[in-house]
This record gives sequence, C-alpha cells and structure tokens, in this order.
Amino acid sequence: MIQIKDLKANQKKITIKVKITDFGDSRNFYKFGKGGRICTALGKDETGRICIPLWNEEIDKVKIGDTILITGGFTNVFQDLLQLNAGRFGTIEVLDEDLNIEPKK
Repeated sequence: MIQIKDLKANQKKITIKVKITDFGDSRNFYKFGKGGRICTALGKDETGRICIPLWNEEIDKVKIGDTILITGGFTNVFQDLLQLNAGRFGTIEVLDEDLNIEPKK
C-alpha cells in the first residue's frame, strides 16, 4: 500500500489508507447538464497530508476522524495542489480502525 509521501501527479490505480482530519465547506455545482455537490477533505497518514475531493454521497459517507481506504484512486494537480481522488471507478470505504497518527514534533 502506498503512502502520501510517495504520491506524485497523474498516478493511477492507487490504494491508500488515510485519516480524515478536516473538511472544507460543501458547495453545489452544475456542469454538463447535471447538478451535484463537492467538498474538499484533508487526509493524513504518518508521512504527510493531501487534499481529497469528495463528491455527492461521498460527502455524507465520511466524517472527521474516520480512517478511509481509497482503492483504484488517482492523483491530479488542481490550483497547484496535489489531490487524491477516488474518481468514477475507484471506491472510498470507511474502516472500523484508527490510523493512530502521531503528531509531528
């Protein structure tokens, strides 16, 4: 399983476990004739932090403090920030475990 420190732009088929530490505000959008919601979460592991866009039902599925497993994810760069996405073909699973991340000293 990969860690955040190993992620680079445009990687595919990523499997990673992160703890959700923060959420931005969700907002509504309308694109290609469809509406939806998006929210950016902050995920963390022992090696770093990364932005994770959550779409529609993913927003309600995940909460701060959850450890999630992203399978089949991919990375991209948006507004000069590396992002980790589950995308249309990946999955986000909330795990019944705590990642137990120690604060950096």
